[in-house]
Amino acid sequence: MSTPAPVRLPPPARGPVDLLVVAGEHSGDQHAAKLVRELRKRNPGLTVAALGGPELAHAGAQLLYDLTASSVVGLAEVVKNIPFFKALFDETVSWIAQHRPRVVCLVDYPGFNLRLAKTLFERGLSRKRGGPIALAYYISPQIWAWKAGRRFTMAKHLDAMAVIFPFEVGCYGDTDLAVEFVGHPFLAEGYRSPVQYDPAGPILLLPGSRRQAVSRIFPVMLAGYRAFGERTALTLYPSEEIGVLLRAAKPGPNVELRRTPSEGTTADAEPVRASAVLTSSGTMSMHCALAGIPGAVVYRASTLTYLFGRWLVKVPYLGISNLLLNEAMYPEYIQGAARPEALARELNHCLHDPERQRVTAQRAERLRHVLRQPATGTAADWLERQLK
Repeated sequence: MSTPAPVRLPPPARGPVDLLVVAGEHSGDQHAAKLVRELRKRNPGLTVAALGGPELAHAGAQLLYDLTASSVVGLAEVVKNIPFFKALFDETVSWIAQHRPRVVCLVDYPGFNLRLAKTLFERGLSRKRGGPIALAYYISPQIWAWKAGRRFTMAKHLDAMAVIFPFEVGCYGDTDLAVEFVGHPFLAEGYRSPVQYDPAGPILLLPGSRRQAVSRIFPVMLAGYRAFGERTALTLYPSEEIGVLLRAAKPGPNVELRRTPSEGTTADAEPVRASAVLTSSGTMSMHCALAGIPGAVVYRASTLTYLFGRWLVKVPYLGISNLLLNEAMYPEYIQGAARPEALARELNHCLHDPERQRVTAQRAERLRHVLRQPATGTAADWLERQLK
């Protein structure tokens, strides 16, 4: 990781800070940006700072540090980068202690954010410890998949939680944490999907947004696509850093690389049309599933990360759409199972099997139904209450 040390965060640019957002991944950056954009529309004078990414900056937050550029996944990768994350963490705590934002909104990213909540509580800065800062958490860690006992520590440290899956409210039912279902952002009013099913469209190859994962997943996706040997392919990527990795894999003339536009500039953007998809298990897989694009999940991690995950995580699926439906809408090819010939067979089924296409459309509608449960209000409503 080419990150300068020591880490120093700039002071607030516009006086006292109302809201500090901490979002460490591209998906969290996008979701948080929508929140900030809506809050600033309601209250143009709201001052927002963020450890996040370019979407939060476009939404009007002062970007203290681009945390999305430092995103890593997996035990081996995290261990390798411990000195950097410790320096960044300590600087973040010092910044909060000095500048005292009214609310800190922690968006997903539990490895960093739950530790931050604990430290702010222990230092007497959080409201639950008698301090001036409300700690609000948006997008729950997947406690239903692993480390369920975290909910009791979270209830001790946090003031409020907003979840995006309706069943998650019940996961905290034996705690005193105030938890609200605020709806899934992909079904919110005004949401525009970045993708659309088109049987005549190209094949999507979506290896994700984290460098280590992309470097392992994209080559096998390419190999599977080449073994299939039909159509053109399109790969979307969120940052130039990921674009460099993709180009280094030499995808060839039949694979277009396209950077996804900023969330704040896509009001009139047409969705990407696709006939099939090979995707990592991240946010884009959910976009594709809701759009009814047939496909499969592809995932490769370091051996240490994979073995540790198998031991720790006790769920039948990796993909969130599969978990929500409790069946494999997207067959999963993980580690050694992610072989070119297997992925080529999947692409053949996706493109040439009418039954596969029919079942995918049916499961997409079921998925939308699962997420259409009534919410207590929007995420912006929830966060606005924390600011009062």
